[in-house]
Amino acid sequence: MARNKLTETKIKAAIKAGKLDKLGDGDSLWLFVQPGGTASWVFIKIRHGWRREMGLGSYGQVSLAAARVKADEVRAILGRGGDPFKEMAERQTRLKPKTFGEVSDDLLATKDSTFRNAKHKAQWKMTLAEYAKPLRKIPVADVSTDDVARVLRPLWSDKHETASRLRSRIEKVLDYAKVNELRSGENPARWKGHLDHVLGKRDKLARGHHAAMAYADVPAFMAKVKDVDGLSARALELCILTATRSGEVLNARWPEIDFNAATWTVPKERMKAGRPHTVPLSDRALAILKDLYEKRLSDCVFPGKAPRKPISNMAMAMAMRRLEAGDYTVHGFRSSFRDWAGDATSFPRDVAEMALAHKVGDETEQAYRRGSALAKRRKLMAAWADFCLTVKAGDNVLAMKRRKAG
Repeated sequence: MARNKLTETKIKAAIKAGKLDKLGDGDSLWLFVQPGGTASWVFIKIRHGWRREMGLGSYGQVSLAAARVKADEVRAILGRGGDPFKEMAERQTRLKPKTFGEVSDDLLATKDSTFRNAKHKAQWKMTLAEYAKPLRKIPVADVSTDDVARVLRPLWSDKHETASRLRSRIEKVLDYAKVNELRSGENPARWKGHLDHVLGKRDKLARGHHAAMAYADVPAFMAKVKDVDGLSARALELCILTATRSGEVLNARWPEIDFNAATWTVPKERMKAGRPHTVPLSDRALAILKDLYEKRLSDCVFPGKAPRKPISNMAMAMAMRRLEAGDYTVHGFRSSFRDWAGDATSFPRDVAEMALAHKVGDETEQAYRRGSALAKRRKLMAAWADFCLTVKAGDNVLAMKRRKAG
């Protein structure tokens, strides 16, 4: 049977494509590629109608050459009628079973190059190290439904989003352990048809984790922001005017800004949905950017002490603290914008959702709408800027109700 069909180039291309795939190297050696950008080696043998799969490690920790050496060892054991699950040299050298903590650290190492940014990586590391701490010393093969539920229950009522993300990450650690033959059976962190019966469904409308300012109070707050000098204040102002996320603003680069078209195109690598997002810029947003462009030191729109790197991801939060914004968060202004668009204007719901880079409709519908949506979103963002820059919020709300969406 033909062997050595794969190349490093073909493997990297498949991983970069980000799609579920199965690549054959020949004679029972396969590489399973996952949508998240990870891949694992698996030896599959079918004999007398009985299929057996044996994990040989993840790509990144086990190279193509090393996987072929392991596959040769499996073939040799099978050739003499042995059991590779018991006789593989690396399995015989294991002195103790791996713990959940060790496996989670191994998974993080394999995912290192797939994280969107340093903040995303830190969130994974923190949740698996702190919130999942009771699991870390348990042998990964012994982690049970009760163990997982005990970790999630304290967070389930008050920190819905955190608990949901933690559950998903625990599930991925246990899936990774199973692929690497460190545990077997069903995944105790699986939600549908399993933990949903133990923990119950979460309230989908709960959004308390990002305290949002009432939109009627935004104009007065924006007046205070405009009076403050400094990059963090300008970043905060731009973030509110564009209804974008803090990471998208802080990491903005000048090549993304088209002054002639009055647009800012955020690349897919910085978008939560993994799709590029074009933001129509209001007059005030353009003025902020043009002033910063005249003083630019690098491609970074909001440079920090090192001009090629942005200011701290806490810069806007600190600016809000100095402005005595209480418990309100930067991210909460996206909710303020959405509430304003729904309550105080006649712009269609879909236009407001697209302004927030939320997915609306299927891919065909999105492609059909793309051209007209930008024009409609430009009117929406101009109206939002007009509202934000008008201190008399009550009068402005009445004006917005009379405004007709184009």
